[in-house]
Amino acid sequence: MKISYNWLKQFLEIDWPAEQAAELLTDLGLEVEGITEFESVKGGLEGIVVGKVLSCEKHPNANKLWLCRVDVGQGETLQIVCGAPNVAAGQSVPVATIGTTLYPTNGEPWKIKKGKIRGLESQGMICAEDEIGLGSSHAGILVLDTEAPAGTPCSELFEVERDRVLEIGLTPNRADAMSHYGVARDLRAGLKHRKLSRELITPSISNFNVDNRSLRIDVSVKDAALAPRYCGITLSNLIVQESPDWLKNRLRAIGLNPINNVVDATNYVLHELGQPLHAFDANRIYGKKIEVKTVAAGTKFMTLDGEERVLHEDDLMICDGEKPMCIAGVYGGINTGVTGDTRNIFLESAYFDPVSIRKTAKRHGLSTDASFRFERGIDINNVEYALIRAAILIRDIAGGEITSDAVDLYPKKIPDHNVFLSYDKIHGLIGQEIPRDTIIAILASLDIQVKSVTESGLGLIIPFFRVDVHREVDVIEEILRVYGYNNVPDKKKFTASIAPPGTTEPHSVQNQLGGQLAANGFYEILGNSLCNPQHNALLDDAAVTAVPLLNPLSRELSEMRRDLIFSGLSAIAHNLNRKQPDLRLFEFGKVYGQANGKWNEENRLSVLVSGNRSRDHWTAKGEPLGFFYLKGLVRKLLEGAGIREPFQETPMEDARFSEALRLEQNGETLAELGLVHPRFLEAFEIRQEVLYADIRWNALLEQIRSNTMQFGEIPRFPEVRRDLALLLDQQVSFQELYQRAFKTEQKLLKEVELFDVYTGDKLPKGKKSYALSFYLQDAKKTLTDGQIDGIMKKLQQAFEKEFSAELR
Repeated sequence: MKISYNWLKQFLEIDWPAEQAAELLTDLGLEVEGITEFESVKGGLEGIVVGKVLSCEKHPNANKLWLCRVDVGQGETLQIVCGAPNVAAGQSVPVATIGTTLYPTNGEPWKIKKGKIRGLESQGMICAEDEIGLGSSHAGILVLDTEAPAGTPCSELFEVERDRVLEIGLTPNRADAMSHYGVARDLRAGLKHRKLSRELITPSISNFNVDNRSLRIDVSVKDAALAPRYCGITLSNLIVQESPDWLKNRLRAIGLNPINNVVDATNYVLHELGQPLHAFDANRIYGKKIEVKTVAAGTKFMTLDGEERVLHEDDLMICDGEKPMCIAGVYGGINTGVTGDTRNIFLESAYFDPVSIRKTAKRHGLSTDASFRFERGIDINNVEYALIRAAILIRDIAGGEITSDAVDLYPKKIPDHNVFLSYDKIHGLIGQEIPRDTIIAILASLDIQVKSVTESGLGLIIPFFRVDVHREVDVIEEILRVYGYNNVPDKKKFTASIAPPGTTEPHSVQNQLGGQLAANGFYEILGNSLCNPQHNALLDDAAVTAVPLLNPLSRELSEMRRDLIFSGLSAIAHNLNRKQPDLRLFEFGKVYGQANGKWNEENRLSVLVSGNRSRDHWTAKGEPLGFFYLKGLVRKLLEGAGIREPFQETPMEDARFSEALRLEQNGETLAELGLVHPRFLEAFEIRQEVLYADIRWNALLEQIRSNTMQFGEIPRFPEVRRDLALLLDQQVSFQELYQRAFKTEQKLLKEVELFDVYTGDKLPKGKKSYALSFYLQDAKKTLTDGQIDGIMKKLQQAFEKEFSAELR
């Protein structure tokens, strides 16, 4: 938010430099992010002086050029070559001397240099108004109507205004500071606490009077909940024209372009007092009545930007007797705005429900100075005052008359908020005892009234404009920011008790698994919880529906994500577009949905791989990141988290995958993994295979907590390995063999590994060959050959019986 320092000083008599005021504002919580210079004429007419043309003769070498001798003061006469048709002896003209930088109305700045034009030296330049930023005409030089002596700086002649503009990083809660008056109010509080008492100067409305009552507009509010207060007044016989320079300079300093005196006056009061206003052409108000109401859904309305918008049934509209004229608090209509032909206006000032305005603005993708303030909350007690202030200003600069009484519809007065402030709470939160009279003085400087005083605390009345102060802690924050955070001394010694985190705590498990993934070459991503409804629709699950946002930032981000796959694929697409094809990513996040009338929010861990494990090298070609890599990784993650074998592996069908597997333990799904379906890849324009694992975080934590960690002595006796090569049916899986082996030998069998798979044409049709390694160990003694042979025979017989396996 931009604040003009000259404008700010109209409310406070302060002679501080802008930097000092900015430092105090920052201490008060209105952080000044920068200070820029403003000049009503760019460049400030530096180096441009009044010159007297002493003589003007034809250039000997050019028909359209003139050779002038110009007095620029201090006894100095310059020879200047000029091409303007209207130059003549005896004129007073603006002269840019050698070294001056000109800032033209249209174009880039350029510097005046000494040079020759058609063989004759020119020692400066006689300027047109557009060449020095004073206008747009280039028909000839600017002839000055002045008796000022030669050499007088033109900046004095044209009264160039210089200003310092403060750029304040306003936080969303500080609706009270969205104006020059609001910032001045905060600055006054800071000055008072520093024993520099200054009175806040408010614009006077004592000269308000109704000239006649010749133009009456009837006003009715159909829904007082959406428009708790609505005011209006009419002005007639106005002359709509360009605003005076002082007003244009105020608006330009804060980055606004002047339009005309009526519109500029409403914008001025908006940034002066923080109250949005709107002026309607009264001659275009059908039936001479205003109705504040909602209209039927689907009603079409053309806004000032020329765009036709389809209205929602909850959009509050300002209507006349026939049609909508304005989206209340957001944007005006194209047919009732103020133009050069406008002579009579209806001026509106209102307080609209912040939630309603925000929803309407977001629905239509609009963000205006008015909606910015209405949706954060303005001062309802300022509505009529700002209206009268604007009416007086418009009458002063546009002529005309005030031709109606001010209409003020405020049926149900909204009371100020009451808070009890405990002294003990103040000291407990701040950590320092602040004198009670200092507390009361700070509250008074913030316009917070002390209603009652007791030994334990204060009963307070919070002014309506402080929409962010509702609780005791909010008041304490107000006291502290004025008292000064820097005035609270740091303790030399801090004492704290830090309990060691448990190994099964969610953050501990997350750190462990995250470290494990990072050690395997994975990068963590943090995706947006909002997603495109078209992506959620890909999940094709009627039992679970998406959670929509009431006030979405855009249509593309209008639902909560139902799965982490969307943010993962988005990250993969982003990297692929930047020539990074080999990717290993993971994300800890939440997914959201509605099922059986309940809202669901679940934690998940997603793992995505795509491309090769390593780049091609002259010694070896890059190995793809395939399904078995992902499956092995997920099993290692589960084991690393303390979940031991056995896992049940079940093929599954899911919209996310073209081929997939589910890992379960004790009937609980721990992970789902597989090859991402082409429909999902197409939605993100990905043209290479992606594998995805969805790990159920809450189920994983439950399994970890239910498993007891057991520690044993490191075996002193050797481990023995024996291998079997088995001929099996194609449908037999390694998982089935693994589980059968441990059921057959539960005591001495420690591990089973698959080290070779063969499915060549030398085997019978429908058969495959698995080579398995079996690791046996006895913690109490060395195994004998007899024991080992006996176990291997049992295993072979079990495989032959259950799977019709044959020993190769």
